[in-house]
Amino acid sequence: MLGCLIEKRWTTPDQYPLSLNALRLACNQSTNRDPVTDYDEATVSEAGQRLQRYGLARLASGHGSRATKYRHLAEEGLGLGREQLAILCVLLLRGPQTPGELKGRSERMAPLPTLEEVERVLSELGERGYVRRLPRRPGQKEDRFEQILGGDGGQDGRSGEDVRSIPAGSDRAPAPSPAVSDHSGPSSRADEGLEDRVAELEALMVDIRNEVSELRAEVSQLRAQVGSDSPTR
Repeated sequence: MLGCLIEKRWTTPDQYPLSLNALRLACNQSTNRDPVTDYDEATVSEAGQRLQRYGLARLASGHGSRATKYRHLAEEGLGLGREQLAILCVLLLRGPQTPGELKGRSERMAPLPTLEEVERVLSELGERGYVRRLPRRPGQKEDRFEQILGGDGGQDGRSGEDVRSIPAGSDRAPAPSPAVSDHSGPSSRADEGLEDRVAELEALMVDIRNEVSELRAEVSQLRAQVGSDSPTR
């Protein structure tokens, strides 16, 4: 879901932020996705709530729209720039890939002119603990990388390692990375519930302001009509 929000912000800005249904369709695309998913609205809504708790998304409503919409907060929440987010986005949406694949697939979001630039961005993401290098498969010429934003990726059925810890071309067996703590204590759950309510209230206030603006415009039109219909003396 986070990858879809990042992608659509730059590839279809006129449709961003995304409604719940638009976000579901983006997650379930049959192109540019690996694996292809079939999430229902309840699953996407639950994922949206988790992203809000992590500070990676928030509810938003466009001008004149009453539908709840989502926008990502990845720049602030992860502390990443556009190039880094573009590479991370492609890894989130399409799984482990080579630098060459990442270069071609991220061009619409943040063009990186050379493979060296892609490697630089991957190194920066590795230093932040968001990406790691996978050992090469037999007969494979390029290293592949996977995102580990939510902990151990495991998309290949094998453990990976931080980008910094495996030299290019190394066949050394990687060590498993630690899982991300859940922080699911009572006080944490209370804070999460409060954040959800605050986000819902913010979205509600936006809708109320939009409705008030529409009512004011209608009242102004009625006044103008009444004034023009009044008999002259």
